[in-house]
Amino acid sequence: MGKTISLTRRATGEYTATNADGATIDFGGEGQFSPVDLLLAALAGCSAIDVDVVTSRRAEPTRFELTASGEKVTDEDGGKRLDNVRLAFDVDFADDEQGNQARGLVDRLIQLSHEKDCTVSRTIEHPTDVEFVRL
Repeated sequence: MGKTISLTRRATGEYTATNADGATIDFGGEGQFSPVDLLLAALAGCSAIDVDVVTSRRAEPTRFELTASGEKVTDEDGGKRLDNVRLAFDVDFADDEQGNQARGLVDRLIQLSHEKDCTVSRTIEHPTDVEFVRL
């Protein structure tokens, strides 16, 4: 299944992205997310969904927070990228049978998200063809 977003310039360095469902997100302006922030949010959101959907079938979390971080680096050729990208999960459940069942799934679900299910992390980690064209 293909994915497409469109991007519209609002002002210098400020943009609105729109997905196929018509949802929008503004970024780039003062006090708004940068493109790198959006990448980290996409990574955290993708893995959060992978863990949350399955564990919430057993119990609602009492805490569910993720922190995505990375270091901006410049390669020898001057190219910029993120390195040492890290996704830290802080997830907990009530101390009862359902909570313990959900808690027992978290580590395996994180691993599955990283290794198989999260499209965002797999795209970041594996070579991906990106084509830039002018229409």
